Amino acid sequence: MTQIVTVSTIPFDGQAPGTSGLRKKVKVFQQPGYAENFIQSVFDVVEPQPGAVLVIGGDGRYHNRTVIQQAIRMAAANGYARVLVGQGGILSTPAASHVIRKYGASGGLVLSASHNPGGPDEDFGIKYNIANGGPAPENVTGAVLDRTKTIDRWLTVEALDIDLDAVGEVHVGAMTVQVIDPVADYADLMEELFDFDAIRKIVASGFTMRMDSMSAVTGPYAVEILERRLGFAPGTVVNGVPLEDFGGHHPDPNLIHAKDLYDLMMSEDAPDLGAASDGDGDRNLIIGRGRFITPSDSLAMLAANIEIAPAYRGRLAGIARSMPTSGAADRVAEGLGVPVFETPTGWKFFGNLLDAGKVTICGEESAGTGSDHVREKDGLWAVLLWLNILAVRGISVDDLAREHWARYGRNYYARHDFEGIATEGANALMDGLKTQLDTLPGAVFGPLTVSHADSFSYTDPVDGSVSANQGIRVLFEDGSRIVFRLSGTGTQGATLRVYLERYEPRFGDLDAETSAMLEHQIAAAETIAGIAAHTGRTAPDVIT
Repeated sequence: MTQIVTVSTIPFDGQAPGTSGLRKKVKVFQQPGYAENFIQSVFDVVEPQPGAVLVIGGDGRYHNRTVIQQAIRMAAANGYARVLVGQGGILSTPAASHVIRKYGASGGLVLSASHNPGGPDEDFGIKYNIANGGPAPENVTGAVLDRTKTIDRWLTVEALDIDLDAVGEVHVGAMTVQVIDPVADYADLMEELFDFDAIRKIVASGFTMRMDSMSAVTGPYAVEILERRLGFAPGTVVNGVPLEDFGGHHPDPNLIHAKDLYDLMMSEDAPDLGAASDGDGDRNLIIGRGRFITPSDSLAMLAANIEIAPAYRGRLAGIARSMPTSGAADRVAEGLGVPVFETPTGWKFFGNLLDAGKVTICGEESAGTGSDHVREKDGLWAVLLWLNILAVRGISVDDLAREHWARYGRNYYARHDFEGIATEGANALMDGLKTQLDTLPGAVFGPLTVSHADSFSYTDPVDGSVSANQGIRVLFEDGSRIVFRLSGTGTQGATLRVYLERYEPRFGDLDAETSAMLEHQIAAAETIAGIAAHTGRTAPDVIT
């Protein structure tokens, strides 16, 4: 019988799981016992039962392999019967969700800091997903946080590191570890969902694309699916080898960090479709020749056309979006006669809706889109759905966008991020907004008159749980709005996100510059919140 080793420890401050797990700098995670304390706290809360299966994988960033080896030994000590781990420690976040669901695992550890930079001086993260394949809900993450504050020991077994690069089975103590092909199961699922024959036909007819995997996890998935199975030319996928530091780049698929792709798509040499994904593969960027599609619009356009894909025909049950995401999807839901749900930010809030069959597609303005095929947002899935729609409809990205706006109108939308600001100033800004909630209605800011202001609270329609203080909303009489929210995905300081939206009806100006259409909302946001005074910033670091 394998001897379990008990290692004494003391709690670390600040191990609260954010919207997507625990994220800190690598050097924080490298402290002796830091990762072990968090993983043990997860195991203590979920209490694996006899025969339990655990999935482990990550985005390949620096420190992944070290933590995976330790997590395997700890899983053996905590009673798991089997661990499934991606070859090389690799599993994209959506692929991990699929593996959990396909093989009936009790949960999984996803090692990633998503779109954050990687490397010895950059970011690392650990997230626990439950048996449905989705991020742990708040009752679980809250219990994990409580446990991190009192933990006094963690469990392991004495065992050598396994060969993560060799597919097959080995034993660690009494536990079986199966190193699996990280791509095959996911690629097979995509082929079940979409009309690959239709996509192959447009590829054969000359349709071209550029997929930038940003030296992150989707590279192997994109090469297998796009180049090998769909027939796109070799080299269609660029930056396709996952690197521990993402090649020194920031693997966030936005117009700042994917500028090379944007510049290509706005040039005379642009292919038909440009796409990118992020560090762990759950986000996406879509750009047509001469046409950038915002994530909010992408959700709406995909929802409006999702039944073109074979797996979704006749079964659009509903649409869900995070509160800061634009209302474009709401107009599609109204037009199609299906319900729409507005949730807090964080994919975990979609899980109950998906499990209950209330929604089929969901998305967030932060470039995340997904469906009920897994319980995570899925960057490559969104790219493939776009390809399926374009193939069947025989239409360009630009023409599809124009047609969509002509039917539903256009929600001009932007997000302004103020990154790495002092936490004290950020908190003071939010506290100041809260004190204005009762007095803002009726206030006038240029041509805008406030109709309503609140701190967003969400009551889950499935289990009745309440999530309060999810962002400050300021709504105007003309239907436009501003949302203020502090991000939960950073690793140092605070990130203030300001979301700006204005609706233009279908007979209005549908092809104007977004910044010009939002100038009054931008000015009102500064006046209401005092952004410059609280943050010292006169302009956002990133605009998406």
